[in-house]
Amino acid sequence: MRFGIFLPPMHKTGINPTLLLHRDLELLEWLDKLGFDEAWIGEHHSAGSELIASPEVFIAAAAQRTSRIRLGTGVNSLPYHHPFILADRIVMLDHLTRGRMMFGAGPGQLTSDAAMLGIAPQMQRPRMEEAFDVIMRLLRGETVTRHTDWFVCQDAVLQMKPFSNFPIAVASSISPSGSKLAGRYGTGLLSIAATEPAAFQVLDYNFDVWQEEAALHGHVADRSQWRLMGPMHIAETEREARKNCEYGLQWVFDYLSHIIPVGDPGSAPPTDFASFVDFANESGRMVIGTPEMAIAQLERLVEKTGGFGAYLFLGADLADWGATKRSYELFAEYVMPHFQDQLRAPQDSYDRIVAAGSRWVDSTLGAQLSAIAAYEEERTARK
Repeated sequence: MRFGIFLPPMHKTGINPTLLLHRDLELLEWLDKLGFDEAWIGEHHSAGSELIASPEVFIAAAAQRTSRIRLGTGVNSLPYHHPFILADRIVMLDHLTRGRMMFGAGPGQLTSDAAMLGIAPQMQRPRMEEAFDVIMRLLRGETVTRHTDWFVCQDAVLQMKPFSNFPIAVASSISPSGSKLAGRYGTGLLSIAATEPAAFQVLDYNFDVWQEEAALHGHVADRSQWRLMGPMHIAETEREARKNCEYGLQWVFDYLSHIIPVGDPGSAPPTDFASFVDFANESGRMVIGTPEMAIAQLERLVEKTGGFGAYLFLGADLADWGATKRSYELFAEYVMPHFQDQLRAPQDSYDRIVAAGSRWVDSTLGAQLSAIAAYEEERTARK
């Protein structure tokens, strides 16, 4: 299993936005050092919290500060861009990052973004599909002519081939539209809000749709290219994690409730903080707790899905800057190696030494005594 972050980002308002953007870059440097595999960067233009307007610009800056973590658009809002220009930028980034690029596609999360561009919400998904078809054909090296009511491609062909066969993923939530499109074009699937109860319940359904559509179009739905995203904050103790999240947990959830459907229909979440954390943990929609609780959440997702390729943190200000960095560090120390089978061999080696009792101490002591005796014999012989 791979691990990464889905970074909209979600920042509390009232804080210097310049500082927040630079902290986002610093966070990716930190994740790169900790051994995280992927970072998916969002695109938003309104609401004052998700401040990255161009994932491509951000990725170009992040690529200069990191060495191994893969960087993806998470996601490009396709109805907002001419598909030829966007495809050209993605290919350029693939070259600039020497193959660390990933491309994520979606219809645009914030309808407030679409409204400022004069795009009706009902048109976002149809336009995404039109643009995605053109982009995929261009990336395959085809020459494309396509005339629609919102863009024109006339004998359009990319002037550079991609540097690599970079991952491509389509965003999906509850409806099967994303998984259908991913299957049709043979791409990966990015399950947004996978731990929200309504989305969690249809994870296996959306995998089946992805698999069936892929088979119909001559592709294979590769589980290693299935990415699940969910909120999580961990600390050494559950009590400490809860204390950390007094900073921003309810703020983030309240923000989300104004832009997407969250929570259980017909019932409001608790307003007092302790009950709210209980509500978040017990429903499985997030983890506010310990590395052991994080492991249990991931095992729950594996059991539900039958296996997937990557788990992505939601990059949101649940806690302050210092506690957020420590949460990722704890995850890298204890959770990642648990699922990558990196803990068993050192533990087995340690257990063998301990089970031997004083054997190795005795042999070391014996060797030391032999060396002393040999030296004394040498001294005596010289005299």
